Amino acid sequence: MHEIFEHTADFGLRIRAPDLCTLFAEAAEALFSAFVANRGGISPVESVTVSLPTADPEELLHDWLSELLFLFSTRRIVFCQFEVRFTDAGLEGIARGEKIDRKRHEIELEVKAITWHGLKIEKTPEGYLAEVIVDI
Repeated sequence: MHEIFEHTADFGLRIRAPDLCTLFAEAAEALFSAFVANRGGISPVESVTVSLPTADPEELLHDWLSELLFLFSTRRIVFCQFEVRFTDAGLEGIARGEKIDRKRHEIELEVKAITWHGLKIEKTPEGYLAEVIVDI
């Protein structure tokens, strides 16, 4: 589950999930939901693997979302499905989507970066809670 909240000139993502793998996948869903208006029209025809070295959970979340934004910006891919697992080496993620088709994909915002400001992951009785501020 995720929600978007206002934050000065930026916006924030608040994500809740029962475990860290789901939290990271849901954070990616939240990010792309925030700036792709019609994510339901994205087909998962292309897969991209993201590998990140072991780090603390906040750093991994920042780097995971930043890498997905980088792939969006450089390879012009919009994503609709995400899988994440953790290994001894770090994070292994798979993002599925397709190249942007301006006739079918409506990009509402220009996202510049994932910020470190206010970034947090907390263990809760229900699982995990994360908050991320996104620079637009």
